[in-house]
Amino acid sequence: MASNQSPSTQSNSDEIDLGQLFQLIGRGFNAIFRWFLRVFLYLKKNILLLIGLVVVGLAIGYGLNKIISKKFKTEVIVKPQIESKNYLYDVVNEIQSNIGSRDTLFFKSIGLENIDFSGLNIEISRVAEVGNSESDIQYLELLQSFENTDAIADIVRAELQNKSSFNHRITFYYKDPTVGKIFAEKVLNYINTNTYFNGLLEVYRSNATARIKEDEKLLVQVDEIIANYTNGLASKANSSSNDKIILDNQEQINIADIFEYKTGLIRDIEAKKLELKERINPVSIINLGQTQVERKSFFGKSIVVIPIIFIVVFFILSILIYLDKKSKSLI
Repeated sequence: MASNQSPSTQSNSDEIDLGQLFQLIGRGFNAIFRWFLRVFLYLKKNILLLIGLVVVGLAIGYGLNKIISKKFKTEVIVKPQIESKNYLYDVVNEIQSNIGSRDTLFFKSIGLENIDFSGLNIEISRVAEVGNSESDIQYLELLQSFENTDAIADIVRAELQNKSSFNHRITFYYKDPTVGKIFAEKVLNYINTNTYFNGLLEVYRSNATARIKEDEKLLVQVDEIIANYTNGLASKANSSSNDKIILDNQEQINIADIFEYKTGLIRDIEAKKLELKERINPVSIINLGQTQVERKSFFGKSIVVIPIIFIVVFFILSILIYLDKKSKSLI
């Protein structure tokens, strides 16, 4: 008898459980709906106050953006010589540290007296090269035409030197335009007073000068050999088919090798003359810019920060007031 009633009892129990589940789901949706309704009523009640906070915040942000601090700057493009890049960054950081500590003795030692430290600042950064992928591809295609020539070594060497020696930008900020340019020049002169690098430069320049003299002597001798060879061709008709030069007690030398050697001497002389021109100071000044006006907003470009702050503070205060009322009702 009991076994006959158990299936119906289990079915009724399942129906009751499903009914309770649907009731719980319905209560959950009702609770969510009531919560959204309360939020809507709360916003409707305080809509004018919220609009007022947004308007006031936008007005304050706009007003702060109009407060502009006027400063001046001078940008100098420099190129470190003989691996003096680390020294350049270290000495700029040293000068900036002396500015921060208002070290008047240091600036007097470099010829700057009665210096105004307000708004004074110095920064350094690497000058980024503007690249073009299409032009880079064309350049690589052009290099392929020099693949089996002696010129490829010179091209690769020049490119490696160019990529490993970047230009740098030193920016001087100041408030007084009458002394700003003088300040930049004095600092640059101080940067180039390093005794170690100046001593190295003297050695480099001395070696380059001696190398130029020796190459010029060899070039004169090569020109004499070529001139004698040319005169020999003119005097002997049968020598037109011979492209060898026979020196005294020496092996035969190909005339093409002589011309190639001459070209190498000329290139070496040109490179050393360029080295003498560039390596004058540890840090070469490529461009000493003129005074520029630097206008910086007091608050920044974003004017929506203050309205957002006002709204967040309003909601936080509203939550605190609500919790305070609930806590009092429980007492």
